[in-house]
Amino acid sequence: MNVDDADSPRDVIDALALQRFIRGEHPYARSTRVERVRADAPLRPADSTVLRSAEEDGGGSVLAAGEGYSLRAVRWPGGSAQVEVTAVSRELAASVLEEAVRDAAEPVPEDEDRVEMGFWHAGMNGSPVRRERSISAPSWADIRGNYPSVAVPALDRLMELTARDLTGRLLLLHGPPGTGKTTLLRALAREWSDWCQVDCLLDPERLFSDPGYLMSVAVGADGNDDAPRWRMLLLEDCDELIRVEAKQNTGQGLSRLLNLTDGMLGQGRDVIIAITTNEDLSHLHPAVIRPGRCMAQLEIGRLPRDEASAWLERSETVLPPGARLAPEGSTLAELTALAAASQQITTAPPAPEAPSSGNYL
Repeated sequence: MNVDDADSPRDVIDALALQRFIRGEHPYARSTRVERVRADAPLRPADSTVLRSAEEDGGGSVLAAGEGYSLRAVRWPGGSAQVEVTAVSRELAASVLEEAVRDAAEPVPEDEDRVEMGFWHAGMNGSPVRRERSISAPSWADIRGNYPSVAVPALDRLMELTARDLTGRLLLLHGPPGTGKTTLLRALAREWSDWCQVDCLLDPERLFSDPGYLMSVAVGADGNDDAPRWRMLLLEDCDELIRVEAKQNTGQGLSRLLNLTDGMLGQGRDVIIAITTNEDLSHLHPAVIRPGRCMAQLEIGRLPRDEASAWLERSETVLPPGARLAPEGSTLAELTALAAASQQITTAPPAPEAPSSGNYL
């Protein structure tokens, strides 16, 4: 490695951590990622000696060594860490890594209003990275009234599903923007938390264009639970992947999606694919919505005018003078915006009425 003023102390530690592995003195390597790392966790065995240390705001790197092994621990500002060990034997590498991360993570918060969700994205070198975060998740009972009554019975059935009840591997939620599809999926993650881990794909276009990325996400993301759990991979706003013309526009993307649900890739993997789209069901590729492949195809539409009016009444929202609900109803986002505006604390004068255009919101 050539070092110059463009390199940081952390870059030097990264290079030094590999020198014995490169020379063959430590031919075995093991690494792991730790989420919610305790601030006082040393991330190294008690008998190790610190060779280099570089501290940064909210993070830092440590290079340590012991009899027959070297260890590099990197903390990131988000509260996660990576620990990497090289050693003279496979067994020593495994035991050193186990000791380094033992009791290093904070316990998962026991909060019924939050669930653990994984987030996948491509790292700096293009390899997939998964980070786990605790997110707020409403109960289905609390948000049931946010959805059109015509859709609620089907949503009730979806929330009550267990692994034994699944009849397909694909879940489609379609409807206009702002109708609460993402909120619904957060509630679903909470209702299914006993048997299903939900992971969100931040770059789904890469997932189905890169076979290596797809294999890592679909095959290599098992948790450390004693009992295997189902996983749901969440792809938001993937209209281009499942339209009628998807095969022409995305190449192998559609084929790989279908292969993950019920093809060879999906065999032996307990994986559900959930896709949200703004497309009408009639615009979707017939291969996506064929019977036996989809466990659910749900339209999340606007609240009809009378149900939107009841929603405003429950939230104690008063419409501005002269305003009225649109005949076609309202989205959840529109109603939430009205409720927030009605509760705003302000001394500003009321906004002037807009030129006459029907006065619909």
